[in-house]
Amino acid sequence: MYWFFMFLYQGLLTLAASFHTKARLFVNGRKKLLARVQEAFRDETGRVVWFHAASLGEFEQGRPVMEQLKREFPSLKILLTFYSPSGYELRKTYAGADYVFYLPWDYPSHMRTFVQITKPMLAIFIKYEFWKNAIAQAHAHHIPVISISSIFREGQVYFTWYGGSQRAVLRGITHFFVQNERSRTLLQAIGIQNVSLSGDTRFDRVSTLAQQATPIEQAERFKADDKVFVIGSCWREDLDILFPFINEEKNLKFIIAPHEIDEAMLAHIETGIQRKTVRLSQNTIPPDTSVLLIDSIGLLSRLYRYGEFAFVGGAFGKGLHNILEAACYGMPIFFGNKNYRKFQEAHDLLMRGGAFDVGSDTELKEKYENVNVPENFLRACEVTKTYVSENTGATEKIMTYLRTRL
Repeated sequence: MYWFFMFLYQGLLTLAASFHTKARLFVNGRKKLLARVQEAFRDETGRVVWFHAASLGEFEQGRPVMEQLKREFPSLKILLTFYSPSGYELRKTYAGADYVFYLPWDYPSHMRTFVQITKPMLAIFIKYEFWKNAIAQAHAHHIPVISISSIFREGQVYFTWYGGSQRAVLRGITHFFVQNERSRTLLQAIGIQNVSLSGDTRFDRVSTLAQQATPIEQAERFKADDKVFVIGSCWREDLDILFPFINEEKNLKFIIAPHEIDEAMLAHIETGIQRKTVRLSQNTIPPDTSVLLIDSIGLLSRLYRYGEFAFVGGAFGKGLHNILEAACYGMPIFFGNKNYRKFQEAHDLLMRGGAFDVGSDTELKEKYENVNVPENFLRACEVTKTYVSENTGATEKIMTYLRTRL
């Protein structure tokens, strides 16, 4: 059944590649993949550690461990694979890895060849990545497979009566480092005892980003001495409630970094805002500018430092984006009231009073006005900043284990 599903999935993606950009990248990136891997590894004789991430978010979770490994064991070679184009295309030149490829199609023969070519001494899969044949071939070649920053919830297939084959895949993992106690309890309930509670490496990553962030000159000039509300990774659904708020709150400036920066989205934002808006790429920031529109990627984590408040997008659609990048700067955070419940940090910060879910422009305005009261503002800032500092340290817990393997 699994083989049939993979075959069908590959066929559907191949058909979609003719008219869908992401599908095309997904399919074309795997053409002659094993031959390219063979050529790249032809003269490799060093020790290789294989990291696998689904996409960009999972890569960021694995990055602190990758970089700490390189610092402590500089002779190690890092092999990094991605499942999704949205990760691979943005990080295919990542300097912290010696080799970056797409993950091969998860067929036994493909994975067997991949493992035989690359010969990793250790495999580290990040968060949700549990590929049946990748794990089976690692096991067959006596390669430990470590799952880091993994998280589980009731209702996932592994914990259902019909999830036996999926549970078997999990049992191929040598050791799990999970984000929370509930995940450890769920795994132990199905007989998996090789589990450690480490927390989420994203906390280490965002803390490092905040400490190492370089200034963005245009943003500094734009902020000056004014209060700024940073809107990160927003979609059209988020903008539906943000436009009235932006247009009415004359005492705030806004930095807007949309999730997609195509011309259609940028024009949509400019049309919906009735205040002076300037794109970052224009370089010149007139003094009467109220909205700085970010039309380049990779800056958001550095932009939050210029805000007193943040709105993080995605919760009205597929799922809330990373709120920890804002939280590490100690500020109140707003997001949509729909798809955020599977994100532990969103739930925690809501309960503590550092984050606020909103369903309309009216509710956004009401909650903003409440948190803008000085004592409420300072309390929310302390909550978010403290929450991040309390949860750092996952990387070191994982490294303590990895050192015994290296």
